[in-house]
Amino acid sequence: METETGDVAESRKKRSREARAGRVKYTLQLIREVQGDVRDLELMARTVFAGLKGLFHFEKPLIEKICCSDEVEREILQLLLEAGDGGLLPKELAARLAGYRVQRNQVSRRIVRMNKRLQKEIGEKLVEQRGWHWAVTSFALEIWGEENGRAEHTH
Repeated sequence: METETGDVAESRKKRSREARAGRVKYTLQLIREVQGDVRDLELMARTVFAGLKGLFHFEKPLIEKICCSDEVEREILQLLLEAGDGGLLPKELAARLAGYRVQRNQVSRRIVRMNKRLQKEIGEKLVEQRGWHWAVTSFALEIWGEENGRAEHTH
C-alpha cells in the first residue's frame, strides 16, 4: 500500500503558473512582460537611429506621418511653413483654422504633441517657439525646401 500512495504523490502534476496566479492576473503579467520587451526594443532602435542620424535622408511624407495625426495638424504645419522664419502667433493660427473650430490653446497643445512625436522617433523638433510665435525649425525648412527644390528641377 505504501507504494501506491508514493506513486500517486509522484504522479501528481504541479500547478501551472497560470493556475497559481489566476488566468486574468497571469495574462496581465504576460502583457507587462511583452510591453517591457517592446520598450527595450524601441529604445535600442532609437539609440541606433541616433547614432546613424547623419546618414539618413528624411522625406516629407515620412515626417508628416510621424508628426501629424490628423488634417488639422497638417494644416498647422502648412501654415507655419508658409509663414517662414517669422512664424505665427497661436491666435493667428487659430483664426486661419476657423473652419476646424480650433482655439489658440489647442493649437499650442497640438504643436507640442507634434514635436514630442518627432522628438521620440527622430530626435529632432519640427516647430520651435520664438518669443510668442511658433515657427518651423531649420530641420523642417531643409526637408520642405528640398521638396520644393526637386519639384522646380523636374519641370
